[in-house]
Parts: sequence; C-alpha cells; structure tokens
Amino acid sequence: MNKIEINKGEIIGIVGLTGSGKSCLIEDIEQMAQQDTPSGRKILLNRTEPDEEIRTNPKKKLVAQLSQNMNFLANMSVEDFLRLHAKCRGKNINLVDEVIRKANTLTGEPIKKDNNLTILSGGQSRALMVADVALISNSPIVLVDEIENAGIKKHEALKLLSGNGKIILVVTHDPVLALATAKRIVMKDGGMQKIIETTELEKIISNQLSDIDAKLMDIREKVRFGEEISESIFVNAPQVQSLAYIN
Repeated sequence: MNKIEINKGEIIGIVGLTGSGKSCLIEDIEQMAQQDTPSGRKILLNRTEPDEEIRTNPKKKLVAQLSQNMNFLANMSVEDFLRLHAKCRGKNINLVDEVIRKANTLTGEPIKKDNNLTILSGGQSRALMVADVALISNSPIVLVDEIENAGIKKHEALKLLSGNGKIILVVTHDPVLALATAKRIVMKDGGMQKIIETTELEKIISNQLSDIDAKLMDIREKVRFGEEISESIFVNAPQVQSLAYIN
C-alpha cells in the first residue's frame, strides 16, 4: 500500500489513464475519507484523524476545488462578488483590487471590477477563481482538476496558489502541469501505483514546455482578436510556399 505525506506549499500531480482512479482519490481527499469510501483510504491531517466537524461542517471545509468547467451563475459584478466573499471570510475588502490584479496576470482577457460575473469567459472565470482562492479563501488544500484547457497561464497559476502556503493537488493529463509539480502520484486500477519525484531534467523540460505554451496562448489571443500571425514560434521552421492535395 502506497502512502504519501504532503506539506504546505507543495504542488503534487495526480496522473494516470482515464478510469485509473484520479477522481476517486481527490474525492477521498475532499471528504477526508476515514476508510468509509469505496477505496478504503484514510486521510490524516497533521498525522492525526480529522475531527468529525471538519468533515461534515461546510463552514470548516478545508478543501477548495478548481475544475475545468467553471461558470458563474450569480448576477452581480466582479467587485461585489469579491467584496462579499472577503466579508464572509473575515478578510479585508481592500483585497479586491489585488485579486483582480493577480487574475489579470493569468489571462489575456482583462477583467474589470464592473464586469458582470455571467459574461466572463471560461479563461477569465478560472483566472478570477485562482486569484480568489489564493488570496481570500481560507482553505489550506486546493484541488486543481484538469484545468489545462482553461486558457490561463498554468505555471503562474500554480505559483500563485502554492506561494500562499496552500497544498496543491493537480489532476492532469498535461505534461506542462505534471512536470511542474514536486512529485506526481501515478494512479492505476483505483490505487496509487507509484510516486515519482520530479527530476531536474523534468523541471527544465517543464519550463521549455511552459514557454511554448505561453507562445501558443499569445497566438490564440491574436487569432481571437482577428490579428494576423506574422512569425513562427519555432526557430528555423520550414517555409511553406504552396500546398496541394493529390488523391
């Protein structure tokens, strides 16, 4: 049976084939499972069993989750939402400006205070929630569930979250995210098959992939705004003079 201890500020990846048990693992973490779920896992906090109230009282929930499918339903402005959340968490409402500023470093589409939540794009919504969880939420554990297609700067998002002392668990198929973690749990047949510590070479590869990813995001935004692409993101890319289809 594999065991893993995760400390504050660490980023841990969860990888594996579809159906390998990734979702089951994060559900166990969210529920603080005590061998009372189908997997039979036991989650310890500070090496002890969590109080029952921590497991059952929503006000004492320790886990925040960021999924790839995230849309706001509340008909209110970004500023009103953040002020309300800050007030509920007992945080200074002056954090609102900082949350928006941080969110805007993660997305190419500027978020404004007076934007209605319901008009935000998928990328804007995720960027806003990453910054909100990092700066306003009291949850010490954050589950990032397949956020690779969110259209935000992934490396920067993880750094923002972990830089605030939170434990980050990233469920992903994306090598950019997987190699950006300190360790990755490999899931198979519902269990943790092995735990891999990220090597120095993998960290270098992760940074290289992140650079390519950033360039792809830049091209994506230019295409969305109707701009022409005038240069290749690859060095010495072959120049195509013509293209023909022959049957």
